[in-house]
Amino acid sequence: MTHAATNGTRGAHFPADEPVAPGAEAHLRALTRLRADRFRHAPDPASAATCAALGGPGEADPALRSWDAGAWAGRPLDVVAAEDSEGVAAWLADPAAAPHGGESLHDLLDRVRGVLAAVGGGHTVAVCGPAVVRAAVVLVLGAPATAFWRVDAGPLTVTDLRGGPDRWTVRATGAPQTRG
Repeated sequence: MTHAATNGTRGAHFPADEPVAPGAEAHLRALTRLRADRFRHAPDPASAATCAALGGPGEADPALRSWDAGAWAGRPLDVVAAEDSEGVAAWLADPAAAPHGGESLHDLLDRVRGVLAAVGGGHTVAVCGPAVVRAAVVLVLGAPATAFWRVDAGPLTVTDLRGGPDRWTVRATGAPQTRG
């Protein structure tokens, strides 16, 4: 599941570790608590808060961290594109490119592949940033890396993956269940 909205997700900024945006706390309070064998979350504050609202607190897992955007972290996409149009174009066109000095799309996919391979038996709820969820969907579908740009995962999107290492399926993706 993607974490609740942050100022960065609301403003189309590159990922940065930040708390839930003002006003988004009400969405967390409305979430239905889940039962699971284990809760895991990315180490950022928004993921931890979202996990707790679902029934965590869960365990912080560094492998679920946001996509490392290097020098672009926390900056608005449109500002970066205006300052470094060639870098952004390369980043969007080439899954191996990392003009920001962080992770390439291939690096992100490899990291998420490891996360999927390490999931044990039972029901795990994992809360993280949208790029990690998008990468998981691309991997489960066996789609090419460039399909990443065709997957959306807004704040609080639930993506239900079933199965286990080497046999995952996407069961559903959409809005979470809320109370009242």
